[in-house]
Amino acid sequence: MSEPPRPSGAPEVLCFGETMVLLAPGPQQRLGTARRLAVRVAGAESTVAQYLADLGHRAAWASRVGVDPFGDQVLAEVARPGVDVSAVERDAEAPTGVYFKDPDPDGTRVHYYRAGSAASRTTPAYVDALPLEHAQVVHLSGITPALSDSCAAAVDALLDRAGRAGVLRSFDVNHRPALWRGGRAAEVLLSLARRADLVFVGLDEARRLWGTTSPREVRDLLGEVELVVKDAEVGATVFRTGGDPGEFAPALPVEVVEPVGAGDAFAAGYLSARLHDDPPVERLRLGHRLAALALGSVADHAGATELRREGSGR
Repeated sequence: MSEPPRPSGAPEVLCFGETMVLLAPGPQQRLGTARRLAVRVAGAESTVAQYLADLGHRAAWASRVGVDPFGDQVLAEVARPGVDVSAVERDAEAPTGVYFKDPDPDGTRVHYYRAGSAASRTTPAYVDALPLEHAQVVHLSGITPALSDSCAAAVDALLDRAGRAGVLRSFDVNHRPALWRGGRAAEVLLSLARRADLVFVGLDEARRLWGTTSPREVRDLLGEVELVVKDAEVGATVFRTGGDPGEFAPALPVEVVEPVGAGDAFAAGYLSARLHDDPPVERLRLGHRLAALALGSVADHAGATELRREGSGR
């Protein structure tokens, strides 16, 4: 029996997870001595939605923000490329999350002020009301379950609901060590990855979490999921289900301006090519092209409308 047609305005991809306001000093400056800070908007899942909108897909972002000017800014910025933000909930009793970047020659440090944020108060009741049934993909990451017990329960509920609805569950492991307490990250993220249909993970974070040292070892650990293992400037390997031996595509050479956001850009490129039914290696190649754009920009969302296919559109 064929599937019923999806409503024309329904999102193809629903991305779920917190987006915050980012404050950062200018080039060559440290946070402790800066007198001016640039204000931007950043969030892993909303960045995926923005790139998908650039590429001509109907993308929606779902989360919660405060009834405050930062919440207004988040909504306006995420919606700018054409992302549907109508499912975002405003919380009058909790603020929009904020974080600060502190550039350092030894590596940029990040300071989060998101405890008690509107997004951290997300519950299963919120995800139960999301417009999910007509989507093709729901995308989420391992950041959300680290925010609070209620967020972890909401992730569980969303995975269960998407599974029942036959919606592809896309999960980016996205391990942020600073968010996890009590040494539970490895166990929780492994369980969530095994429940997903499509998993993105960096080889470095898989090694840190689970001790796996090669894409094949990650595949053996996660089992029968569609798996994409990214190895920074080396390239990425994709394994489909059913004993697939895997396919590899090298990363593109690029001068790195800022590494933040490249993984989200890659995921968006891969998802876009998958929605177009491209072969697996072509999905990796489009992921690399978007990642290269992100690596060459200081912004989480660099803009990728020039990669939109002829005839694509919402």
